[in-house]
Amino acid sequence: MRNFEIWKNGIEIIKYIYALTALLPSEEKFGLKSQITRTAVSMPSNIAEGCSRNSDKEFKRFLEIAMGSLLKLKHN
Repeated sequence: MRNFEIWKNGIEIIKYIYALTALLPSEEKFGLKSQITRTAVSMPSNIAEGCSRNSDKEFKRFLEIAMGSLLKLKHN
């Protein structure tokens, strides 16, 4: 896999999000907590998947999806 700082930052965001969502009430386990953590994991996952693609166009598309996840995370 390519060595991208943005992917590394995404992993750090996941760690932060898991620590933060651990503070949420237990009744949020399957609601807000689940949505936030899935969105955080989606970001570096899409970057990694884009790295496996054969063209820059496909890679760019996965970066756009990762950016969408980041924006969704920001607005939750």
